Amino acid sequence: MATSVETDWVSRFADEVIAEAERRAPGKPIVCASGLSPSGPIHLGNLREVMTPHLVADEIRRRGHEVVHIISWDDYDRFRKVPAGVDSSWSEHIGKPLSSVPAPPGSTYPNWAEHFKAPMISALAALGIEFRGISQTEMYTSGAYRAQILHAMRERARIDAILDRHRTKGRAAGKKAPQGLDAVEAEAAAAAAEGSGAASEDDGAAAAGYFPYKPYCAECGRDLTTVTAYDDDTTELSYTCACGHAETVRLAEHDRGKLVWKVDWPMRWAYEGVVFEPSGVDHQSPGSSWQVGEPIVREIFGAERPIGPMYAFVGIVGMAKMSSSKGAVPTAADALEIMEAPLLRWLYARRRPNQSFKIAFDQEIQRLYDEWDTLARKVAEGVALPADLAAYNRAAGTATAGPLPVTPRPLPFRTLASILDVTTGHAEQTLRILRDLDPEQPVTSLAEVRPRLDLAERWITTQVPAEQRTRVREEPDADLLASLGERERESLRLLLAGLDEHWSLDGLTALVYGVPKVQAGLTPDAKPTPELKVAQREFFALLYTLLVGRDTGPRLPTLLLAVGAGRVRELLGG
Repeated sequence: MATSVETDWVSRFADEVIAEAERRAPGKPIVCASGLSPSGPIHLGNLREVMTPHLVADEIRRRGHEVVHIISWDDYDRFRKVPAGVDSSWSEHIGKPLSSVPAPPGSTYPNWAEHFKAPMISALAALGIEFRGISQTEMYTSGAYRAQILHAMRERARIDAILDRHRTKGRAAGKKAPQGLDAVEAEAAAAAAEGSGAASEDDGAAAAGYFPYKPYCAECGRDLTTVTAYDDDTTELSYTCACGHAETVRLAEHDRGKLVWKVDWPMRWAYEGVVFEPSGVDHQSPGSSWQVGEPIVREIFGAERPIGPMYAFVGIVGMAKMSSSKGAVPTAADALEIMEAPLLRWLYARRRPNQSFKIAFDQEIQRLYDEWDTLARKVAEGVALPADLAAYNRAAGTATAGPLPVTPRPLPFRTLASILDVTTGHAEQTLRILRDLDPEQPVTSLAEVRPRLDLAERWITTQVPAEQRTRVREEPDADLLASLGERERESLRLLLAGLDEHWSLDGLTALVYGVPKVQAGLTPDAKPTPELKVAQREFFALLYTLLVGRDTGPRLPTLLLAVGAGRVRELLGG
């Protein structure tokens, strides 16, 4: 049996899960679980709900144990609100199961839930995440949980007593967010709770007594129902609905309803035999579903709550919060439009679950790719630190799928983005510039730098504001050229004189940094001084102004290659 020598957080959780599974159910497959609500876009914060158990399950599988990662699709939850951008007429569906609500306008999917599940399923496949999906609509409507529902109704007085103890705790805690969050994270916690329904879920208390089962109305299809009576012997359940409908059904045959969330979740832990499942900050406060689930699963369903960490929220650089109820939030599919799958996996693998982090869609993504490429080189050279190596290996592939697809020749993302910015994606011009980057080992085909090239192009076209795009001047700035002093003219002459000899990425880098050194009487390889750095910045600003009409832009060596030697000479007055 394979064992792991890696000392990262994933390995430590895998140790705990294997030991716990051996204690609970020796010889049986180890169950790790996630739960996702397709109430709206399943965003990058929700992805942590999946990535955490996936990484642990993958490590367990690497060690030779049989393990299954289940994802429960909470598609039988109620439709809570009409998100921004959807016609207000959808409000007539509030209270229906997500799987019974029509998909958003223009969708090809049969219902609301499937519309939002589909892109997540595709993204998970691209990320190499193997799982067994469980539709809660199918489980409830097929009668799979009938015995558990009848048992919960028989034990309703005991469940109510457990909940009442925690209701007191919840009231004492009030609506405060869990401790340890900054203002942004606290706001995200509230938004996440709203999106999942965890904050406002009906726990079954009613004037007629406590009932942990909530029927969907046979007339209007909504859950605006109130149970008015239940007979344990006959399982006859009576309810009324806000729409005016009332009826009595036999619960032993009734499949149009579900257990309330605080009973539903622990029931599923017992039903599936879940050993490991993380939970978000919104489930950790006093009186929350995670806290109250422990005595319910133990005392009512005769099982144990899974072990698993509380995970912190994931933010987006430049965005205060992510909530699927708000509509326009980045999803895993959005991230995979600009990030290689291993890079996105790495963001989750390298941080402990209780560490919050942000994902960059702005200029920071260039630095992120640089960090990833640096780590890849260290791994290839055998000098990566153990924890960094573990995170890299977990990001780069899985026990089942093996290595994930990569770009054959991973040129720096910032270089590709700069080239595509200037060429506006023109294939022949792009290939010409790529060939010039390294004349000794030229890129001979765009396929060598794909998919990273395509990801960089999508980033430039979808994430970079128009005012930040680079537009090379059509004509030389004659007035500026005429106004230059002798020192500035000399710097341009030195640059133009060295273009042919230095026409490569490394060569032009040395040239543009070397011109101010030569003007200062230093050798091109001299170490920069504070005064020299000032001179370099002034020189760079001049070049940018003459080439693109503003004092900043893409890295100058890349820009020069993109513009081409002939046009550079023209625009610089040479």
